[in-house]
Amino acid sequence: MLPAALSKAEMATAMPESGGTYLFIDRAMGPLPGTIAGLDAWFTLLFKSAFALVGLGAYLLLFAPLPTKPVAIGLGVVLLIMNLLGVKQTGRLQATIVSLVLLALVAFIGTGAINVDSVNYNPFFAHGGGGVLEAAGFVFVSYAGVTKIASVAEEVEDPGRNIPLSVLGSTGLIIAVYTLVVYVIVGVSPPGGLEDALTPMAVAASQFLGAPGRIGIAVIAVLAPVSMANAGVLSSSRYPLAMSRDALAPPAFGRISERFNTPVYSITFTGTIVLVLIAFVPVVSLAKLASAFQLLVFVFVNGALIAFRESGLEWYDPAYTAPGYPWVQLFGTGGGLLLLTQMGPLPLAGAVGIVVAGVIWYRLYGRARTEREGAALDAIRRTTDEYSLEGVRTLFADGGSGGVLVALGPDIDTDRETTLLRIAGDIATQRGGQVRAIRFEEVPDQVTLSSASAEHTAADETFERETAVLADRLGVPVDVGEIVSHDVKHAVANYAAETGVDVILGEWHPDVFGGELLGRDDDWYIEHASTDLVFVRARELDGIEAIAVVSDGGPYDPLEVLVANALAVESGATVRFLRAVGDGASDEQLEAIAAYHEAVARVCAVPTESETLATNNEVEALLEAAATVDLVVASTSAHHWLLDVVFGTVPDQLATNARATVLLTHSQAPRRRTFIRYLLNEYVF
Repeated sequence: MLPAALSKAEMATAMPESGGTYLFIDRAMGPLPGTIAGLDAWFTLLFKSAFALVGLGAYLLLFAPLPTKPVAIGLGVVLLIMNLLGVKQTGRLQATIVSLVLLALVAFIGTGAINVDSVNYNPFFAHGGGGVLEAAGFVFVSYAGVTKIASVAEEVEDPGRNIPLSVLGSTGLIIAVYTLVVYVIVGVSPPGGLEDALTPMAVAASQFLGAPGRIGIAVIAVLAPVSMANAGVLSSSRYPLAMSRDALAPPAFGRISERFNTPVYSITFTGTIVLVLIAFVPVVSLAKLASAFQLLVFVFVNGALIAFRESGLEWYDPAYTAPGYPWVQLFGTGGGLLLLTQMGPLPLAGAVGIVVAGVIWYRLYGRARTEREGAALDAIRRTTDEYSLEGVRTLFADGGSGGVLVALGPDIDTDRETTLLRIAGDIATQRGGQVRAIRFEEVPDQVTLSSASAEHTAADETFERETAVLADRLGVPVDVGEIVSHDVKHAVANYAAETGVDVILGEWHPDVFGGELLGRDDDWYIEHASTDLVFVRARELDGIEAIAVVSDGGPYDPLEVLVANALAVESGATVRFLRAVGDGASDEQLEAIAAYHEAVARVCAVPTESETLATNNEVEALLEAAATVDLVVASTSAHHWLLDVVFGTVPDQLATNARATVLLTHSQAPRRRTFIRYLLNEYVF
C-alpha cells in the first residue's frame, strides 16, 4: 500500500484535480487504461462503502436485534443526502467521526496493551505464510482510504503541501493503529475466542474493560464504518465526474449543482449503486471484491508514476517527489499482483471482469469521443526512437568492409541486372569492400556438382562478358562468377558466410504470402542468412534525384537509413523520410515524429526532407507520396500469416504497387515482428 500512497501523493501535487486515481492513470497511460482504472477505483469504493455499512450490523446486534440490511440501507440514504448537500458538511461529519474513533482506539490500545498475554501469540503464524498473504489480501480494502484525498484534490487548499502530508500522515497513522489494535485484540482474548467472533473488538474489550468497555467499543465500531462509507461515497462520486469531463462517461455526471456546488447526478448514481450492493451482495464477497479492485488500482497507480517519470513531459512538475524511484513502485506492483493471486477465484475473476468491462465500455462509448494519449505512450515512442537513432549512429560509424553479394538467377536480363549492380556499387562504395556478382544455378539432385561446376557453358561466358561490360559502364569494380548447387538458397547463404560480405542483394518478386529471391521464399533468407539483406523490386532506374525512406509504423531500421544515405551520396539525391499516422494522431505523437526525423537527418550526409501523412489508408497515402521519387527504401521482416492478415504488410504492398524501384532491407540484428511489435506499431507509433 505504501508505494501507491507515495506515488499518488506525487501525482496529486502535479495534477490537483478531481478524479484521483483515474486522472493519474488516464494521463499517464491513455484513455483506455484510464477507463479501466476509473471503473476499477469507482467499484472499489462502492464495494467498500457497502461493506462498511453492512459490517456495522454485527455490532448493532449488541444493542438490539435490529435487521442489519434495512439499517445499513437507511444509513446509506442519510450519507447520500449529506454528500449532496456539499463537501463542507460532509467534511465536518467526517472530521467529527474520525476524531472520536481515533481517541477511542488510542484509549483501547493504551489500556489493553498492559493486559496482553504473550501466550496468545503462539503459534504466531497459525496458518503459515499462505494464511498471512490470504488475510492481507482480504483486509486490504481497509487501507483504501488513506489515498482518497487525491480524488478531491481540486477542493483542497495548498495541494502541494496538504496532499502529501495527509496521504503520508494517514498512512503512517493507520499502519500504527491497525497493528496495535490487532496486537491488543489477540493478546487479551482467550484462546479460541476469536475464531467465530463477528465482533472481535467487543470480545477483547470485555476482557479488560468489562461490560461498559464492551458497549463503548461497540459504539465506536458502529461509527467507524459510517465514516468509511461516508468517505467512500464522497470520493467515489468524483470518478464519474472526472470521466465525464474527459468524455469517457455521459455528460450528466459532470454537471455541478449551482445550489450545493456538488456533482448531483454522480453522487446520486453512486449512492444508489451502494444501496443495491447492500441489499443483494453478501458481506464477505463485498470485502473480497473491494480488496481485489483496490489491489488492481494500486498496481496501475505505480505504473502511472513510472510512465510520468520516464515521459519527460514539461508540464509534469510535482511539488512533492516520491523517494526510492523506481524500486518502490516496482515492489508495489509485484506485491499487489502477488496478493491478488492469493485471494481465491472470486476476487481474481472480479479483477479480470473489471478490466474486460473497462475495455468494452471504452470501445463502445469512449473511443469515438476522445483523441488524447497517455504519457506512457509518449515515453515508449521516444525511448524506441532514441534506441533506433543509436542503431543508426552505430551502423554509420562502423561502416563495413565485406562488400556486397549480388545474387543473380539464370533468367536475369540486362536492364534489371544494371539496376542491381548500380545499387550494389553505391552501397559498396560507402560501406567498403567489393561487389561480387554471382549467378546461382540449381541442378537436379541426380547431377553431380563436380561435373556441373566443371562445365563452363556458353551461357556462363555470355554472363561474365555482359556483366563486365555493365560494370565498366557503371564504374563499379565487380568480381563475376557462377555457382551450381542442388539448393540455391543454401548456396547463397553459405557463399555469403564464407566470403564475409556485409550485404546480400538480389531481385525480389512478389509471391502469394510475401516475396521470393531466386525462386525461394524471402522469409528463409531473413531467418537463416548471417548477413544484412537488400531485396530489390527492380524497375527502370535512369537517374536518382529523390529517395523515399518509408516507415512501417515504428522507427526506421538503421540499415534502410544507411542504404538510402549511400545511394543519395553517390547520386547527389535528396532523402525524404515518410511516416504515415492515423487521422486522430495526437500533438505529442506528431511532435515526437518531427523530433525523430530531425535527429535522423543530422546523421545523414545528404539533404533531407520529412513528411508525416495523416491518413486512414496507410498504403494508399505512402504510394501517393512516393509517386514523385525515383527510389523507395523500406524495411521488412519475416512474415506471420495470421498477424499479416490482421495488420497488413505495408512493405510488400509498396514493393508490388509502387512505380519506382523499391528496396526492402533487413538488418542482421532485425526487429522481430512479434505480436507486441505489431501492437506497438498499431497503437503507439
